[in-house]
Amino acid sequence: MSRVMKWIDEKLEQDADLAARVDAELTRLRVEQDLIVLREEQGISQRDLARRVGVSQPVIARIEAGTVQNLQLRTLLKIASALDGQVDITIRPRRSRARRRAPTSTISG
Repeated sequence: MSRVMKWIDEKLEQDADLAARVDAELTRLRVEQDLIVLREEQGISQRDLARRVGVSQPVIARIEAGTVQNLQLRTLLKIASALDGQVDITIRPRRSRARRRAPTSTISG
């Protein structure tokens, strides 16, 4: 691991708020990139996707560029459906809280 990555990891461990903001930003970037890849793999233009979803092409462009504030889950679900994709939502403890907790039992079946 590089010195820079080690320094970043240390800062994230020390500052739970910073870690949460970084996680949120990385998640946002992943969503945008996933939508672009899915659309391009299917050979669908932004204009065609916009028609399928019922929005304008500039809206799709802004979503893919990450400039849309407060992207609604309903819109994200419509886009995923139009691309024959699915949306997975995970709720988990923040990194800093997860490290403080004692291990829990797992039941499989």
